[in-house]
Amino acid sequence: MRFLVVGAGALGGYFGGRLLEAGRDVTFLLRPRRAAQLAKTGLVVQSPFGNLELPAPRHVLAEDIDGPYDVVVVGSKAYDLDATMDSFAPAIGPNTAILPLLNGMKHIDQLVERFGDERVLGGLCMISATLDDEGRVLHLNDMHGLSYGERAGGRSARVDAIAAQFAGAKFDATASETIAQDMWEKWVFIASAAGLTSLMRATIGDIVAAGGQDVALSIFDECCAIAAHNGFAPRPAAIQRGRAVVTTAGSPMTASMYKDMVRGAAVEADHIVGDLLGRAPQSGSGDSPVPTVLRTAYVHLKAYEARRAREAG
Repeated sequence: MRFLVVGAGALGGYFGGRLLEAGRDVTFLLRPRRAAQLAKTGLVVQSPFGNLELPAPRHVLAEDIDGPYDVVVVGSKAYDLDATMDSFAPAIGPNTAILPLLNGMKHIDQLVERFGDERVLGGLCMISATLDDEGRVLHLNDMHGLSYGERAGGRSARVDAIAAQFAGAKFDATASETIAQDMWEKWVFIASAAGLTSLMRATIGDIVAAGGQDVALSIFDECCAIAAHNGFAPRPAAIQRGRAVVTTAGSPMTASMYKDMVRGAAVEADHIVGDLLGRAPQSGSGDSPVPTVLRTAYVHLKAYEARRAREAG
């Protein structure tokens, strides 16, 4: 099975590197700058689960893709997705499966519109990773999970084939029969954490120390209500876990969106928070309250984007 991993950043570099380590047929789709960097340094991963050095991982530039791949793994930022789809389009054949690892659901709509419903799997990953200034992948926590499956549920021959390829690779791979539900539950948590820590410009622990548990729970409950309104009410375990995480005293946790704001980088405001807000009921009633805290967080993020664009211009 031939894998095309789009990019060799934090996500693509980690999971693609682990697949290469396990002897799988992996090619990275790179931009010229990253290709030149890897030509000098190789792909380097530093992880609690073992470091990895691949001196010359196979790669291709967009203009040099020579035909379809079996699986295309996509882990780009949401605001780069249109250009990313253009770059890997020549790799899509009649039987290609696209495995996206982005957060939220809007990217699914975009991929389906571009390549067809039958080619797009559901997927998510649970990992904290980044690139350092030298292009090394730094794995920052003790999770490296990747879940995938048919968006309509159940198992399929192609999911079983991917499972066989993932078996033995040094990450926790799960072929899920409820991947759409899993993706919504992660989206609820990511939107809550991103909205909360970005709005407050603080860690979870500092928000709790300031007496803000009620705000944390309000934004989480609003996100849960939106998921329920769309037919994906989070399961009890996900609710318990999410409420605990956003109210943990002393927690140093901040969302990656907050970290992006601190360093003045682009953020996925529309994809993570705005799209979820857009799927909320138009007026509050019963179990579907108006998501006021989430909307406040979204306005804060959009104001940041406006200021960033003005200063760049």
